[in-house]
Amino acid sequence: MVEHSKQLDLAFHALSDATRRGILDRLSRGPASVSELAKPYQSSLAAIHQHVQVLEASGLIVTEKRGRTRECRIAGEAVQRVENWLSERRQLWESRFDRLGRLLEGGDITKGDNA
Repeated sequence: MVEHSKQLDLAFHALSDATRRGILDRLSRGPASVSELAKPYQSSLAAIHQHVQVLEASGLIVTEKRGRTRECRIAGEAVQRVENWLSERRQLWESRFDRLGRLLEGGDITKGDNA
């Protein structure tokens, strides 16, 4: 559980930066080299490489050295872990809002709810 929490923390840290989110968006269309990832940005290749390192440390992407280039791709398992966490929170809050709605309507707040 602690390792799962740490991986989520690293993933959300990585997702907190617009450039890293942009890199992930690009990688959602397929693998790319660090040079290809850097093209849309006015940052140095070294700066983009640092972003890639953060994403890799978070587990959201994996990289592989191919000759003189480093190819990056999304790591589906880590993305799924973040998606599952968000989905669980969304379900919890939807349940709470449904309960609040029933309460405001004067209905039975215990009906169909376990939150």
